Amino acid sequence: MQSKPSGFGAAIVGCGAIAPLHAGAIRSLEDVRLLAVADSDPGRAAAAAQAYSCEAVADYRELLDREDIAVVHLCTPHHLHAPMAAEFLQAGKHVLLEKPLATDTAAARRVAEAAERSGRQLGVVFQNRYNEASVIIHDTTQSGSLGRLLCLKGIVAWHRSEEYYRDSAWRGSWSTEGGGVLINQAIHTLDLLQWFGGAYTSVQGSVSTDALGGVIEVEDSAHACIRFANGARGIFYGTNAYGTNSPVELEAVFEQGSLMQRRDHLYLWKDGRETLLCEPPAGITGAKAYWGTGHRRLIEDFYSHLHEGRPYWIDAREGMKVLELIDSLYTSSESRHLLRPAENMRV
Repeated sequence: MQSKPSGFGAAIVGCGAIAPLHAGAIRSLEDVRLLAVADSDPGRAAAAAQAYSCEAVADYRELLDREDIAVVHLCTPHHLHAPMAAEFLQAGKHVLLEKPLATDTAAARRVAEAAERSGRQLGVVFQNRYNEASVIIHDTTQSGSLGRLLCLKGIVAWHRSEEYYRDSAWRGSWSTEGGGVLINQAIHTLDLLQWFGGAYTSVQGSVSTDALGGVIEVEDSAHACIRFANGARGIFYGTNAYGTNSPVELEAVFEQGSLMQRRDHLYLWKDGRETLLCEPPAGITGAKAYWGTGHRRLIEDFYSHLHEGRPYWIDAREGMKVLELIDSLYTSSESRHLLRPAENMRV
């Protein structure tokens, strides 16, 4: 008799821009085999299958009963994350899905419950938590090595063109994207702020459509003031209305010094001196490539948890935290600024 192949069989659902990062990470793992890709566009699925030397599937539901596939990577539009994740969990698959967990917290809660019932692992891709700079800031807040955390700052100034939204019909709509800059581009920075700062007590801010009115029905800009339970205050600004994709800025100020991320380099300011603590990996160029290093680390860590039978740490409950923060910001804004349709109100 032939021995059963060891390791995990994997599939990717959704062959858009983010899928190559998942495929590359999967194929770098000795004990994981990429067996299939699925996409509603047969041509795109076929092209991906040829590139990754695997099978193309037009209907993702064909994967539900496949015993050779243990892990499914969901790289689909936002509104498909929650229902697809629930289906695959119910079918007994482990699921790793791109952010956001869902387009609203009610749907996210249902996915969390589905994961708990299934006994399978669900992971949410917040790959920026794996960047060295992020790890240092988080560990410093936890250790107290620079004293008490006083305040946090996160700034995302990026550019998204009209073509970006018109080329993908699901973007820019409340029903399919679930929001704008907050839930798509700046969600990573907001996630880091709440990861660093911990539980928050209030969020005050507003959202607006400053540059893309008439193109999208969601926000392209937002700002917030966040008060954390530990007494720290955070400020956030995010926009897709800038003229270019500027590097994300992060700052954490402590009693005895400050940590500042500029152009993906992390600096310590202490006792009147600035020290470089870390920089992007050598040879990495471009924002997608740099953040892709985080993708690889996250995916490797997810499979490590599966192999060892340990609960993965960025699970559904953890992935819900930033959605709740985004909901709080939308709620804060609605009485004064951008009003969303009543049927799309968040819970």
